[in-house]
Amino acid sequence: MGHGYGIHPALGAADRRPDRVARVVHLDTGNPQDGDPPVALVPDQSLTARLSGAFLPPPAPGDLQRWGSLEGVPADAVALLTRRAVPQPTATLTQPLRLTGAVAAVPSTGVLCTANGTSVALVELLVAMGDPRVLPLVERGVRFFELPTGHWPMLSSPAELAAVLLESAAGGGQLLTPREEGAAAPPGTFLLDVAERPRERHGRVDLHLPEAEEPRPAVVFVHGGPVPADRRPTPRDSPVFLGYARYAASLGAVGVTLDHRLHDLSGFERAAEDVAAAVDLVRAHPRVDADRVALWFLSGGGVLSADWLAAPPPWLRGVALSYPVLAPLPNWGLTGDRFRPARALRAAGPLPVVLTRVGLELPEIAATVEEFLTAAKECSADVELVDVPGAHHGFESLDHTDETRAAVRRAMAAVLGRLRAR
Repeated sequence: MGHGYGIHPALGAADRRPDRVARVVHLDTGNPQDGDPPVALVPDQSLTARLSGAFLPPPAPGDLQRWGSLEGVPADAVALLTRRAVPQPTATLTQPLRLTGAVAAVPSTGVLCTANGTSVALVELLVAMGDPRVLPLVERGVRFFELPTGHWPMLSSPAELAAVLLESAAGGGQLLTPREEGAAAPPGTFLLDVAERPRERHGRVDLHLPEAEEPRPAVVFVHGGPVPADRRPTPRDSPVFLGYARYAASLGAVGVTLDHRLHDLSGFERAAEDVAAAVDLVRAHPRVDADRVALWFLSGGGVLSADWLAAPPPWLRGVALSYPVLAPLPNWGLTGDRFRPARALRAAGPLPVVLTRVGLELPEIAATVEEFLTAAKECSADVELVDVPGAHHGFESLDHTDETRAAVRRAMAAVLGRLRAR
């Protein structure tokens, strides 16, 4: 069993002695591949700036949550863990994992700690959406368990963890549901029938242009993630974002898509910079009315809205959010207030927000939306809620129904209505 960082030596050993290992258990950790350095799995990506010496100091008291949720851990156990922590050799975090491929034949089990931001439902959603990172888990018959606790189940739920490990050793656990071709939307399609529009590509930014030649309002669509850097098609060439941009262009606005660099959990600040640079490029374009721009954030891109809500410029006419993540999940390692839209909303003033909420949302994401709506009520923010009760997270790729089509039309009409207002 490998917990957190420990999955690297566990996989390395199993790869070298696959005939001696009956099963590898991933306890609230990822599935690193050959060449991956362990530091890529650490939630607190700010530690990369502290890897210059031979040893990494242990977390300071009160800082342990940077490495994972402490949900359920008694205070005396937290104190004991902090007291016994010792410096870790830096090379154990920076040295890449080396695998020959032999470990792929060893059965494996994933134990997901739901209070730390992962669940079987989340993994199955990624399977349904065809995410290439998780499809091999279905093919290999990886089994899964959940524990309703944080990242340290050996301290918060030791008896439950022991029972799960015994059941894992016996081959138990839940198999992922294979992707059904008929269950998701047809590949390569958008839920609305929209015609292709002329497109200009400027680096990582694409502008889909309307028929009108004079400067027009623009809607910038911001994808979620993390999205691996080598994934193809990239988000701006995916059916969802092509569809949204073309739909906006068909209604007289410039539809903008971009590929930002949220490739792993260390990339939120880079992604925020990319969004800001894209907006500057768009506002300088001769076909864009620089004083009428809206930003539309989807899924994990929702946390990137916080910068704009906290200090909305006068030309920003609205923010849209579709099935958004509106607070960092515990295993993202983000601390502070920057990427917390619910807190930023209190400074948004009259800036209108259009929020599309799906009824079949993952519980861990739904909780962040409810936090945001509570803050909106408290500060009387201008939030228009578009509810889609029968839709899943990422419904444009999963649910092509009259309900979802109507929701997209309503959200787009609300955004464009605010852009056109003088």
